[in-house]
Amino acid sequence: MSRELLFFFFVTVSSQAQVFVTTYRNNLARSGENLREVFLTHANVNPDQFGKIVSLPVDGQVYAQPLYLPSLTISGKIHNVVFVATEHDSVYAFDADSGSGANQSPLWQASLAGAGETTASVADVLNCSSISPEVGITGTPVIDPSTNTLYVVAVSARDTHIIQRLHALDVTTGAERPGSPVAITASVAGTGGGFFYSSPTVEFRPDFHKNRAGLLLLNGAVYTSWGSYCDSLSYHGWIIAYDAKDLRQVAAFNATPNANQGSFWMGGAAPAADSDGNIYAISANGTFDANANGPDFGDSLLKLSSSGLKLMDYFTPFNQMDLDRNDIDLGSSTAVLLPDAAGSVAHRHLLVSAGKEGRIYLIDRDQMGRFNAGGDQIVQSVNGAIGALFGGPAYFNNTLYFAASFDTLKSFPISEAHIGASPSSQSSQVFGYAGAVPVVTANRSSNGIVWAVEGSPAGTLHAYDASNLAIELYNSHMEGSRDALGSSLAFSVPTIANGRVYVGTANALVVFGLFNQPSRKPTFARSGGAGRIVSARQ
Repeated sequence: MSRELLFFFFVTVSSQAQVFVTTYRNNLARSGENLREVFLTHANVNPDQFGKIVSLPVDGQVYAQPLYLPSLTISGKIHNVVFVATEHDSVYAFDADSGSGANQSPLWQASLAGAGETTASVADVLNCSSISPEVGITGTPVIDPSTNTLYVVAVSARDTHIIQRLHALDVTTGAERPGSPVAITASVAGTGGGFFYSSPTVEFRPDFHKNRAGLLLLNGAVYTSWGSYCDSLSYHGWIIAYDAKDLRQVAAFNATPNANQGSFWMGGAAPAADSDGNIYAISANGTFDANANGPDFGDSLLKLSSSGLKLMDYFTPFNQMDLDRNDIDLGSSTAVLLPDAAGSVAHRHLLVSAGKEGRIYLIDRDQMGRFNAGGDQIVQSVNGAIGALFGGPAYFNNTLYFAASFDTLKSFPISEAHIGASPSSQSSQVFGYAGAVPVVTANRSSNGIVWAVEGSPAGTLHAYDASNLAIELYNSHMEGSRDALGSSLAFSVPTIANGRVYVGTANALVVFGLFNQPSRKPTFARSGGAGRIVSARQ
């Protein structure tokens, strides 16, 4: 198994576990699990003992999930560090243990707009106001802890010219690594270039495409995924890969080379990856003709090899035409890869997904079902159990957690490759538009807590007992204005590490934790090497 697949947790020579959050939703399975949380429990996550610690101001909206590294040496001192990326094209490194009375200045701040450039305005991005008033960094970055490098995509503008770049930053200084940044370009064979290009080539247009999905680091390559600005003009779903060492482009995949659309946006989620080096990404509305030997894969769950982004297998729902016609695309969430324990002898390697239709799909990763107009040839389909899903479910302890749009947070048991048809528990809270993207903390299998950020002008951080979602342990409105989160954003994913919860908002990183927590300060420095890595699911 590759080092990147297992980089979530670090064990030092003294056997003290340290939590790393270096990628979207904590691991490459995208399950949202942190099973090494020893501080936060059912007994102390309550408004008497837990709440807002500090609000750290930043210069723009925070759509990307914060990331976390322990025991990092910066300017000669050892810090636990949380990293924040903003729509103002800035990346911040904060001391993760900052308190209300401590120095709240960042350890460093890097601006990624080039000389003479600004962040892109709504007018610069085809008047798409889904992210407003500016567009800079949207997709969640990824960190390689073995080299202390953070990879991030930033968009900027010079006059009316849009520039998309992949950056590689030193996590101790924010400085660009040698060879960084590189402008995003790509081309593939195809006739889907529209009137902008001459057949038979389709080229990546930086002014038509948005990096909404999180980045993936796998087997020494960084994968960027691309969707559109409000479905405007001629766009495609692209996945473009770069060598992590020198940012040399190594592969490009286009979901609709002979047509258009098929975005990879997934509600801000990143593609998943398995231990064999396969990548799983879900395209949105677009042309589908693979059933007629065509190359176009709108509304499809694709399995791609990390070697050259070759298509290995796929699943497309039987009603793809209806999904496309009615804008209820499959690609509003990512695939979540399940552990073998959730499977059966016949179906050991499973994934779960759902889209705007609210249909839950349980799929065998070894035989994904492809397309069948008479009905989906997959392990299981559960229709009508949830609302429209964005981002993806969480998994913990043989249970799936969905927080769909205009729906309650629901848990569904899974065993022997079968999902329960009705929820085993659910919250009383109904989440509004876009729902929430849940994550789970636990100390191995005990003290499971489901965390979810409700986005609104007055956002809310929720914490529920994972074994019974009817029990809400905490929310940030329980003590009036004391723990006010502020304006939170759609598809926001909280990061929980070492007893603290980090939430990005419209203008700050808001930090929650225990009011009387034992010392969290690092006691030794971590080198750039990753040491011995253990799985997030151990």
